[in-house]
Amino acid sequence: MNPKRVAILGSTGSIGRQTLEVIAGDDSLHACALAAGSNWQLLAQQARRFRPEVVAINDLDAAGPLRADLPGGVVLLSGPEAMSELVRLAKPDLLLSGVVGAAGLAPTLAAIECRANLAIANKETLVMAGAILMPAARAAGLHVLPVDSEHSAIFQCLLAGKRNEVRRVVITASGGALRDLDGPASEEATVEEALNHPTWRMGRKITIDSATMINKALEIVEAHWLFDLPAEQIEVVLHPESIVHSYVEFCDGSVIAQMARPDMAMPIAYAMSYPDRPRRPVAPLDLPGLGKLSFAALEGRFARAVALGYQAIRQGGLSGAVLNGANEAAVEAFLGGGIRFGQIVPLVEEVLHRTPTARPMTCQALLDADAWARRQVAEALAVQGAQRVSPAGQNQG
Repeated sequence: MNPKRVAILGSTGSIGRQTLEVIAGDDSLHACALAAGSNWQLLAQQARRFRPEVVAINDLDAAGPLRADLPGGVVLLSGPEAMSELVRLAKPDLLLSGVVGAAGLAPTLAAIECRANLAIANKETLVMAGAILMPAARAAGLHVLPVDSEHSAIFQCLLAGKRNEVRRVVITASGGALRDLDGPASEEATVEEALNHPTWRMGRKITIDSATMINKALEIVEAHWLFDLPAEQIEVVLHPESIVHSYVEFCDGSVIAQMARPDMAMPIAYAMSYPDRPRRPVAPLDLPGLGKLSFAALEGRFARAVALGYQAIRQGGLSGAVLNGANEAAVEAFLGGGIRFGQIVPLVEEVLHRTPTARPMTCQALLDADAWARRQVAEALAVQGAQRVSPAGQNQG
């Protein structure tokens, strides 16, 4: 049997690197195409090791040095449309999307056109465009396989019963790097503090999302689209140990949970091997050694952040795109020193409340809503900056 052909968007990021390590240990998988944003040095190393047929890089300035460092026979694409071109050229069996943010939307839709199954680590694509992506994938008879550990867990638990037997799904949350802080202590947290996650090692943006808990708001919307569930059937609880990745309660009161160590290689390998389970050399889960697993309801700033996901579902229309775009812009501002940590959620909340009236649901409408949300954040930050300075240029504070 020929190996399964896997195209990886974001191959130089955290998810992409772990995906390639899984592929390196599995002869049934072949990395046929790799795409990155600007890290041409690592992309060139990956191309030399895995020998894909085509690579793509978004940064046009990086294309020249990358071309000189690629092995012979590898096709190079570059520019903002390169990822979509890569998918159409490579025609993979499976597209694994590990890019951050709205950039994953166009190549994911291109993969559906090419009849490639989808492994989605890019939750933003589903949050923005689940109303378009999921019907298109179903119409094409394709699998949409979640790579988020929480949604992979739900996907696996749902195999234990019929969809109409589901009472609720419960997404667990570690609480992030600042889970023991509330009030002023969390509002004034530094970038370094917010990035110091106690159990997961992830990219910078998603680590900040974990600290604010907006990642769970996004995951609620993602679960809504992936599993065709109303907001009322999706809940979130705190689980600091990150061992139970999610659980599903059925109509008879039975609860099925998926447990594993906090290791993204597990859901990545499961998505790429589905419908089979991959055989992986991992140590058994030592529950007696852990001693206890704890759970708690959401309160305070956590509940406020997670409520944005429910709001986006109930508002419908362009709300998912606005939630995602506003959050990306606010997180970028925090990482760049433009706002305090405690301003992220209120800023996103304010923009989401002003979501424009829905137009016909097209990709362009969603991209326009994403751009609108980012402008609203930029304008709010500009007003804040102006308010700090007096008309004469004197500092007000």
